[in-house]
Amino acid sequence: MWLNKITQIFKIKDLRKKILFILAILLIFRVMANIPIPGVSAENLKEFFNQFQMFGLLNVFTGGALDKLSIIMLGLGPYITAVIILQLLTMIFPQLEQLYKEGGEAGRQRFNQYGRMLTVPFATLQGYGMLTLLQRQKVIGTLSLNLLLSSILTITAGSLFLMWLGELISEKGIGNGVSILIFAGIIARTPIEIRNMIVTFDASNIPSYLIFVALALVIIAGVVLINEGRRNIPVSYAKRVRGMKMYGGVSTYLPLNVNPAGVMPIIFALSILLFPGMIANFLQGSPGMVGSIAKSVGNIFQNLWVYGILYFLLTFLFTYFYTAVTFDPKTISSNLQKMGGFVPGIRPGSSTAGFLKYILNRVLFIGALFLGSIAVMPSIIQGVTGVKTFQFLIGGTALLIVVAVVLEITKQINAQLQMHEYERF
Repeated sequence: MWLNKITQIFKIKDLRKKILFILAILLIFRVMANIPIPGVSAENLKEFFNQFQMFGLLNVFTGGALDKLSIIMLGLGPYITAVIILQLLTMIFPQLEQLYKEGGEAGRQRFNQYGRMLTVPFATLQGYGMLTLLQRQKVIGTLSLNLLLSSILTITAGSLFLMWLGELISEKGIGNGVSILIFAGIIARTPIEIRNMIVTFDASNIPSYLIFVALALVIIAGVVLINEGRRNIPVSYAKRVRGMKMYGGVSTYLPLNVNPAGVMPIIFALSILLFPGMIANFLQGSPGMVGSIAKSVGNIFQNLWVYGILYFLLTFLFTYFYTAVTFDPKTISSNLQKMGGFVPGIRPGSSTAGFLKYILNRVLFIGALFLGSIAVMPSIIQGVTGVKTFQFLIGGTALLIVVAVVLEITKQINAQLQMHEYERF
């Protein structure tokens, strides 16, 4: 079955070109992830990642680019942070919200352009903070002013280039480019993680490994179940007579996903959660009250339980926030009314919008609770068992992103195959 589908995919010229284009972009991504900046101490770098586990988590989503201190060491973090800030600003500035929601395709492109522009200062600031922290930890040697400026410029350009590659995938390929690049980064680390697990295998940790395998299977099954879950709302269309023909008079369903936000809340929460820890680690060497406060904040974020609680809450809240930004019940109600559709027993217009919002909030609670639980489950396992293994720290989130992206790409490929079949007839 799978062999036949792969054969069909490569027989269709347009689909084959899209897949080969994505593979070429991923190859460029992997080459860039292995080009390091100069003056790196491998031993100090390994010790640094053992000391700061949150950077190990960030390293997963850059495909190992961070632990090699490559030119794309920041990954897509600055771009994601910029998009989050802009979407938060839509709740404060009505003009920005109107541009994003009601500006049409031109407004959406202008909003995205603001995100690209805001990525530059974020990448510069994060690059400077990371290099300064690595110098203080003796991971890299002391950089002269010229070398520091050139390194920051290189890191910033790397993040912008990676953002451009993601947009190219979204425009000319299949699926969301940002999610696919993060997915590729996770998959790229899998063989290394398996090898490390085999090399450091300890028979006394067999129960913990079995728990991890069982957890991974449960996560995969749960992600598939939640991502495919729908709440179907019945919709009927009134009969309309145009000329000698009658239209409408049919009943259908409006599907509401249990998790309409997909994997984006996890990515948003992770980007926001890592930022204060990075700033705190950067300011720890400062004299006076600033240094002491930064040290206290850094210790708080190093606490596994505090980190887990904040991760859960941010994921839960971002699920509601992202859905509120991308799903507008008023617009859907207005479109239904224009097409002569209505929900049986509910008045068209504002009553339908209120009903859709009520149903969405009740269904979304399950999706948000699931996403938050999956995000922190590995941290809970680590806290209970005491096993400080890298796989236990990132397993839940990584598997969640991988499964969600694979499901989305599979759906889009199936849709293109069906479209090709219709065109043949």
